[in-house]
Amino acid sequence: MNYIKYLESEDGTKLYTKVNDVAVPKANLIISHGIAEHLDRYDQVADFFQTNHINVIRYDQRGHGRSGGKSTYYSRVDEITEDLDAIVTYTRANYSGKIFLLGHSMGGYTVSLYGTKYPNKIDGYITSGAATRMNNSPFGEIDTSLSDDYYVENALADGVCSDQEVAEKYEYDDLVSKKIAMGLIYRLAEGIEFLKQNPESFVDPILIMHGRHDGLVSTEDSFQFYREIASKDKSLRIYDGLEHEILNESSYNHTIFNDMLNWINTYLE
Repeated sequence: MNYIKYLESEDGTKLYTKVNDVAVPKANLIISHGIAEHLDRYDQVADFFQTNHINVIRYDQRGHGRSGGKSTYYSRVDEITEDLDAIVTYTRANYSGKIFLLGHSMGGYTVSLYGTKYPNKIDGYITSGAATRMNNSPFGEIDTSLSDDYYVENALADGVCSDQEVAEKYEYDDLVSKKIAMGLIYRLAEGIEFLKQNPESFVDPILIMHGRHDGLVSTEDSFQFYREIASKDKSLRIYDGLEHEILNESSYNHTIFNDMLNWINTYLE
C-alpha cells in the first residue's frame, strides 16, 4: 500500500511524507534526500526495497518539494534532525521491526548528524555521497557577510550524475529548487563542524558509499568520516567511474541497490 502523510515537526512545520509499505515487512527504511531536491527522485529505490519486503518511508525535507517551511532555508542546525525525528517517531509508532536510515548528499549529512546526536536509536545507517566534512564545498568559498535570507543560484547540476538523462531531468524538474538560501548553507557548515568535533558520538552500524568521481562532494569526506567515527561496525564502498548521484546511475544503480539490501539483510538474520 502507498499513501501520503503530512507529519508535523517539533516546531509545527508540515513534512510531506510518502509511505510505501508491504503486507509482511522485514524492516523499515527511511530515506532522506539531498539539497534542493525532493523525495520523488527516489522512486526506483523505493520500488526496489518495497519489492524486497521492506517498508519505505520518504519525506521532503523542510523548504523542499511539497513540505512546509521557507524555501531551502534553515534557521537552526537542529531543525534538520528534529524533522527526521518526526519521521522516525511515526515509523516506530506505526510499524514493527528494525529501522534503517538512508541519506544522500545533504540527506547523508542529515542522517549522520542524527546518528551523532542520537546514538543507539537506529539499527543502521546508509550514506550516499554524504557531505560530512566539506573537503570540497559545492558552493565555493562561503561568503559569511551575506544574510540568511540571501539566495544563490543552484549550480549543482554540473557533476550531479554521469547519466545525462538524469542530469537533464534534474534541471527540468520544477520541484528541484533553482535557488538555495544562505541560511541553509550556513547551517550545513555549522552542522558539519559539529560532526568533525564529535566523531566519537557516532557508534551505530553504517554503510558509507561514494562515487569516486563525485564532482560535488569529495570522496575524502567519506574516507575521513569512516576513519574518525567510533562505530565498530562500519563499511566503506567507493564506486569507480560514478559521480555524485550513485543511486541514479542507470548502468549501475541496481548493483548498488543490492549492495544496500545485502548489508541490511545481515542485521535481519
